[in-house]
Amino acid sequence: MGEANVLLEALLTRAGISHAGLAKQVNIRGIDLRLRYDHASVARWVRDHAIPRDPVPEMICTIVGERLGIDVTLADIGMVRGEAADRQPSLAGAIDRAAALWHGDARGRTPTTLITGAKAAAPIWEWENPPDDDHIARLGEHRVDPVDVAMLRRARGHYQEMYRRVGGMPVRARITALLADRAAPLLRAAYDNDLGRQLYRAVGGLAALAGVCAYDANQQPLSQRHLFTALRLAKASGDRQFGAYIVALLANQALYLDQRRLVVQYAESALRAGGPSLNPALVTDLHALAGKAYARMGDAHACRPHLRKSETTAATLSQHHGQDEVSYVHPGLVETQVAEALRRLGDLAAAQTYAEESVRTAGATHLRGQVHRHAGLSLILAARGDLDRSVHVAGHMLDRADGMESGRIHDRIQHVARVLRPHAAESNVAAFLERADEYLHLKGI
Repeated sequence: MGEANVLLEALLTRAGISHAGLAKQVNIRGIDLRLRYDHASVARWVRDHAIPRDPVPEMICTIVGERLGIDVTLADIGMVRGEAADRQPSLAGAIDRAAALWHGDARGRTPTTLITGAKAAAPIWEWENPPDDDHIARLGEHRVDPVDVAMLRRARGHYQEMYRRVGGMPVRARITALLADRAAPLLRAAYDNDLGRQLYRAVGGLAALAGVCAYDANQQPLSQRHLFTALRLAKASGDRQFGAYIVALLANQALYLDQRRLVVQYAESALRAGGPSLNPALVTDLHALAGKAYARMGDAHACRPHLRKSETTAATLSQHHGQDEVSYVHPGLVETQVAEALRRLGDLAAAQTYAEESVRTAGATHLRGQVHRHAGLSLILAARGDLDRSVHVAGHMLDRADGMESGRIHDRIQHVARVLRPHAAESNVAAFLERADEYLHLKGI
């Protein structure tokens, strides 16, 4: 069974053509070929991404195109074979693919396979290199109002705060519904060049947050597609800083998936493309991500320069350092990242110093960040044999995780519990494990 053809499904929905209706029209047009398709045939084209024999795909393009009053290509309906299927679409094609992804997500049709290897690097290369989108204005009857753009920006801020409080699992559906129902029609409406770039920036911010929420819900292929979509919108917006932020998100996901070389490749691309004017908060995070990747490789020589650059850049940050998206770079974040890298390298004494500082400043960040900081310190203390303090810190971690529905928080608690479980004979460890197991069982992520 293949991955669902969300492009075909989205176009049929947009055209108001049912599965049975498409099958009937294909049979009529192919009467000389004695075609006998039915609704189940079309369902298989969508569900399994099956491609019928020629000339049926071209017929589908004609049928859908006539209904919508536009030219529809084989790429538009997801029925391109071979290498042509991997070519980057035009901006108009990218909008259609984005809308298809959002509608598919809203209806429960989500990607099931990760893009890996050279294909995982291709969207970053396309973002970093020409040609740029010089003219993105669109003509049409319905014009986008600046009020629409402001609404999307406010929605992103609202959903970001909700995500930080309760986790990505309950938030993603709200974001994808907004993207499918409001953002996609706006991208297909009329706007001039300047307003269009603001619109792409606003929609891209929501698409990136949808990717973050999918990542948090452990739907990694879906997260990757949302982030690649956001990166394409970022390129159209002309905002390099925003694009670098999305690449940082992709690097963070690659780190979670233990794709160490890809993390370094992503981080270096974002730093190179952003240039000397790149937001220092992003420079801080990108170097920390590269350092953590090298630490996982056991390469201290390559790791430490990145950690030093992250620290020195963080020292220059003001309390308010620009874009809303990089507001996650709170005081103590770098110490959290450095502590994790040093723990991986086996330098536990230094790791503990950094981790304790990250916890000391944890009040400056949101509850999600506080959970991760306490988890990091607990793991280091356990590795150093200080079980009493490890359990004490882990208890604070659980206090802050209460009420969150988050795959990543679930992972962190599970990791701490796994490290402490061999010491379950200790009464305080046993009490913590009972609380942790109850949390993990209730969440069942």
